[in-house]
Amino acid sequence: MNLNLENRKVLVTGGSKGIGKAIAQAFYEEGAQVGICARNRDDLEQAKQEIGEGIAIFEADITDERKRAELFESFIMAFGSIDILVNNAGGSNGTTIMETDVSQFHKAMDLNFYSAVHLSQIAAAEMKKQKSGAIVNISSIFGRESGGKPTYNSAKAAMISFTKAMADELIGSGVRVNGVAPGAILHPSGNWQKRLDENPEKIKQFVENEIPGGRFGTPEEVANTVVFLASEKASWIAGATVNVDGGQSKSNF
Repeated sequence: MNLNLENRKVLVTGGSKGIGKAIAQAFYEEGAQVGICARNRDDLEQAKQEIGEGIAIFEADITDERKRAELFESFIMAFGSIDILVNNAGGSNGTTIMETDVSQFHKAMDLNFYSAVHLSQIAAAEMKKQKSGAIVNISSIFGRESGGKPTYNSAKAAMISFTKAMADELIGSGVRVNGVAPGAILHPSGNWQKRLDENPEKIKQFVENEIPGGRFGTPEEVANTVVFLASEKASWIAGATVNVDGGQSKSNF
């Protein structure tokens, strides 16, 4: 399927590793002009070597509002405009609700949610001028049900709600907003790899018990969904958050 993404200008946050890097790679292979951002310069340089020299890299801490604005200005200076924004940056912290200080919830929201809200606002303002564009937000299946760390889950639940609200607000202007909710995805820099290394038998049992598909998902499987949602082939999809989880989620909505 030709997704008609040649020369589309794409920004992927958290694009130096794991799912974000796979998303950047997928767009790059479709002929898009791709920029990735992350905090660590060395990781960005490594990702550029692995994906392709045509990738643009931007070092930025997107939990900082000023740095987000600077990131976007740098992207526009490099590319001239923006067609697609993928809000992928994220991470988890804390433990149980009662053992996690409220400051950790603030940090989780800053990284996983507020950064995406602000970048979406900035990008959408540019997209509305050209009457076209797509935003894809990476949330989690645990944004819809309990599991994992409450700080992370709360932020991803907010992301799913925000995605629908912004989609309804912008679809009339030619800008589509959707999301992807990954389940357990295995990649070298992720938490599942660490758990697998620490206790292979426990993780094997988890997969057998919790993932009907019988294995972990791959970053590429998430990336393929993102690329489709950002393309013209998904022109009548707006406000959806699509599970990519091999049936892991127990939610039926």
